[in-house]
Amino acid sequence: MTDYGVVTEPTSIRFERLLPGPITRIWSYLTDSEKRGQWFSSGPIEPKVGGKAEHVFNNGKLSKHDDPPPEKYADHAGEVRSEGRVLTYDPPYALAYTFGGDMEVRFELTSQGDKVLLVLTHTRLTSYDMLTRIAGGWHTHLDILADRLSGREPPAFWKTHARMEAEYQARIPRA
Repeated sequence: MTDYGVVTEPTSIRFERLLPGPITRIWSYLTDSEKRGQWFSSGPIEPKVGGKAEHVFNNGKLSKHDDPPPEKYADHAGEVRSEGRVLTYDPPYALAYTFGGDMEVRFELTSQGDKVLLVLTHTRLTSYDMLTRIAGGWHTHLDILADRLSGREPPAFWKTHARMEAEYQARIPRA
């Protein structure tokens, strides 16, 4: 298993991460606003299909190493909000919701001994630039989740994201 996302079709990317369990712990980091806010975004997710999924991002504050976004993401300085709808809510195994309009994000959890396999699939990406941007973002957010679960302070989000986005641009050929 690699930490890098794999393009499964031109509009989809899939990540797999083996994380310290138990599964209910990982589920809480997906669904509890305060815990999710430590690695991705805060905001309520209604625990039912059709419920509202709100995301309140503040990426520069995800670590003690506060950093401003690069110029191309200047509109992401401070708090950024996004809303979607819950498509799947099956605790503690699967969560899916719409994201940023028509995109979909799906999390699947499987216990593997004292670890949990998290599979994240982001679909309906509309362009190559969005694919590499989202890939860099999820890679960075999942690294922060792994750090949080292991009791480590994560590095600065935006510096890491810029590096990861560049790596995905080098790894994923333009169609």
